Amino acid sequence: MKPLELDRDFEALLDYLKRNQSCDFTGYKRPTLMRRFSCRMQQLHIERYQDYLQYLQSHSQEWIELLDSILINVSSFFRDREAWDYLASNIVPQIIASKQPDEPIRVWSAGCASGQEVYSLLILFAEALGIESCLQRVQLYATDVDKVALQQARQGVYRANEVKGLAPDLLKKYFEPTEQGYAFDRRLRRRVICGCNNLAEDAPMSKIDLLACRNTLMYFNPDIQARILVRFHFALKNNGFLFLGKHETLTAQRPIFMLDNIKHRIYIKGLHLELGDRLSITPKFRLKEASDSLVSQLCFWQAAFETSPFAQLSVDLNNRLVAANEQANFLFRLTLSDWSLPFSELLPGKLVSSHVAIGKFYCDRRPVNLKNIKWITSEGTKYLDIFIAPVFSTNNDLLGVNLTFIDVSDRQQIIEKLEYKYSELARASETCQETKTALDTTRIELEETQKELEALHQEIQFIERDMQFRN
Repeated sequence: MKPLELDRDFEALLDYLKRNQSCDFTGYKRPTLMRRFSCRMQQLHIERYQDYLQYLQSHSQEWIELLDSILINVSSFFRDREAWDYLASNIVPQIIASKQPDEPIRVWSAGCASGQEVYSLLILFAEALGIESCLQRVQLYATDVDKVALQQARQGVYRANEVKGLAPDLLKKYFEPTEQGYAFDRRLRRRVICGCNNLAEDAPMSKIDLLACRNTLMYFNPDIQARILVRFHFALKNNGFLFLGKHETLTAQRPIFMLDNIKHRIYIKGLHLELGDRLSITPKFRLKEASDSLVSQLCFWQAAFETSPFAQLSVDLNNRLVAANEQANFLFRLTLSDWSLPFSELLPGKLVSSHVAIGKFYCDRRPVNLKNIKWITSEGTKYLDIFIAPVFSTNNDLLGVNLTFIDVSDRQQIIEKLEYKYSELARASETCQETKTALDTTRIELEETQKELEALHQEIQFIERDMQFRN
């Protein structure tokens, strides 16, 4: 096949993914992208892009496997240690010194993968400020386009080989050993807000003091890099810092960023954005105000979702799990591999589908309340109240459902105890009634006996008088 035909077939493949799966890879460098596609196609023994397109169209979950092949999330804690040491000794102190004692610090990890980078940043500020002050002042945002990787970032749980590069004192101080691995400190983890973000298309964060985007820009074409850098410039405060990977160098036509340290790839703001730059981000409205409002709302709703005392899950129209709070992960023992499965195959999905058809629910679009659902586990029997609510867009389009699971086992135990006591009371009442009936019968018999005795006594008296009269 001619190179031109290959290019056309490959572009058709990319166009299909963009239109049908919302996976836009058109801005990625083609040689790198083709290598990633070829690796996946070789696993399936497929040679031509046309054939792979047909395979994608007939296998609805293949795009997820492809996504894993393309978005290779190679990350580790404090990757390229010298750069992190410089960040800790020079950049973090500058950021803290520029603030009032109670002024917030905002950090963005763009292209965060599975979260090692954002938690490394959090450790730096916790070490510099102290954990309590860090909890009060530092807010971190972790974004990526890979939803599975984001889920691990939200959970903050890593295998032993993923934390082996950490100093033992930091591992002991910031991680807790669990059955699944090492879990990052729960209180600090709540300072991280994770979200899906396309760096070239979506609105950036704002008022950021430190923006880390390491080994991500290198995969994009120069024009896409330029669009991303405009967003990064907008996101940073005037005295903010941009932290890139050691193999990345900015090549934008206009020097909107200036070097702070070339060895460790740390930049500061250079030239101001021009009107055209700002319009390329937001042609119709003032993005800064909208972004601040959006971030504020995102913080609120994510915090409310994550800290809810009840287990909550969100499922989209494709029957895929898109969100699970900490209570749900604990209740159903959800793991990262569960996110690649249809919801109906997961434990909570099976529990729900045994009592209500999700397909019918999507048609009716009405909330459903399931009461006192019995769930037999290895630890015993639980009882759950399950509330299923539809989630609509602003245009009243159904987006999916939100499920809330409330453990009412204690209530059920009380009810069962009350029912048992009631049955005991009923039996006692029945016994009392039987005893009363027996007593009534005995009383009647006694009265009849007394009457017989009185009659006998009268007869005896009559006989005695008769005998006296005869004598």
